[in-house]
Amino acid sequence: MPDLAHETIRAALAGQPLFEDKSWQLSPEAWPLTPTQVTQLEAIGAACLEFHQALETLYLRSAAGKNLLRNKPLLTPWVADYLDRGKPTALIAHARDPRNRGAFPPVLRPDLLLTDDGFVMTELDSVPGGIGLTAFLNRLYSEEQTKTPQLKPQDPAAISGGILGADDAMIRGFYASLAALRPTLRTPLIALVVSDEAATYRPEMHWLARQLQLLGKRVFCLRPEDLFPLGSGLYFDVEGNPERVDIIYRFFELFDLANIRTEKFFFEAWASGEVALAPPLRTFQEEKLAFALFHHHLLPDFWAETLSASARNTLRALIPPSWVIDPAPLPPGAVLDGPRAAGRALSDWRDLATASQKERDLIIKISGYHETAWGARSVVLGSDCSREEWSAAVEHAVALAPANLYLLQEYKKPRRVRHRLYHNPTRSTTETTPVIETDGRLRLCPYYFILNGRAQLSGALATFCPPDKKIIHGMSDAALLPCRITSFPTN
Repeated sequence: MPDLAHETIRAALAGQPLFEDKSWQLSPEAWPLTPTQVTQLEAIGAACLEFHQALETLYLRSAAGKNLLRNKPLLTPWVADYLDRGKPTALIAHARDPRNRGAFPPVLRPDLLLTDDGFVMTELDSVPGGIGLTAFLNRLYSEEQTKTPQLKPQDPAAISGGILGADDAMIRGFYASLAALRPTLRTPLIALVVSDEAATYRPEMHWLARQLQLLGKRVFCLRPEDLFPLGSGLYFDVEGNPERVDIIYRFFELFDLANIRTEKFFFEAWASGEVALAPPLRTFQEEKLAFALFHHHLLPDFWAETLSASARNTLRALIPPSWVIDPAPLPPGAVLDGPRAAGRALSDWRDLATASQKERDLIIKISGYHETAWGARSVVLGSDCSREEWSAAVEHAVALAPANLYLLQEYKKPRRVRHRLYHNPTRSTTETTPVIETDGRLRLCPYYFILNGRAQLSGALATFCPPDKKIIHGMSDAALLPCRITSFPTN
């Protein structure tokens, strides 16, 4: 497969406002995935959607005080307490509104680390950034690379030039998943609403809207304050004329609602049936502690009843052991369901401060509904910090538990892999940029668009980081790459 020239990549990135003030390492080729790995990704998407469906059942039955199981009693009021902790009463009521039953995020993106034991899922994002970025990279790399041999038309995802999600599958899938929310409308008007808190993603949402406009779709990227009510609907101004919005895709976290002065109009228009909101304003769908519920020792029978065997097995392999840091007092002699510290079971979460460095292969992060809940802002890796820093992180998590719960999760180290990158030494711009095969670690973010009750894999963004990075994200010394499908073994 031919390399994508360094000059071609730089020129394409420089020609887009999408990438202003952003930089990362460049590669002549997309990240390779085998057809077997793509099939795994398909199964992961199906399992993630089932997980969301089961989580809704768990939350609503817990909140209503209903039994969870068919043939034996199991009441779990503590589940709703965990998932509602620190949320406004009105938002809780909205999440439980019967009209919201069956409302799920139209886009799902798990964060997958490639480890010695396969993929590990550290997070399941329902308001993911990177849709426009991945779509742009898919298009850029697929235009330059030829079709991969030995692939059949029915192979998973859209394939062109070997790129997973080429032929603008990301752009078309994103639109289809939103338009399906108002199926009776032939050309719904869709507003991609980006808050100031999420403003760094506004350029890619503008780019997405523009690409869809070129396809004849009525899609606009707006600020929340651009919207105003008329009657029971929501409108925005187009050259002096009010245009009614049919679907709002909100690109902001739910904690940010309090900072949006037009937010009450969103609820009113939704309640009147004039506007569909996506992702739905349901905080329980955006709490990281859902992973701890999957592993909770009181809930295996529930997951067995509500998840298919294939989804259950997939999630069991994907989700690392996880616990909610709940400092509720224990009776004498009781111990916590959690890891060990200094070789002993925990009777108090503060006992984690005594854990050895080896025992501190643990991540602490806030569960959700907080300004630090995205972008790895709250993440602390115990084995990568001093005992004092670890102790402070534990104490902070315990102290905030009345308002914001923290998740404790086993850290699964990504394995070393290799990929070819353009080298960037100081040299004349007239010289050819060398390509060097480099060691690193991988995070893979597949994008699934929910359509007709299925999770449709439409692309994936690979983040290839230097091997010394413990927490992988889109840093400047990482490479951000689309994925291609290859018939040959990878890494």
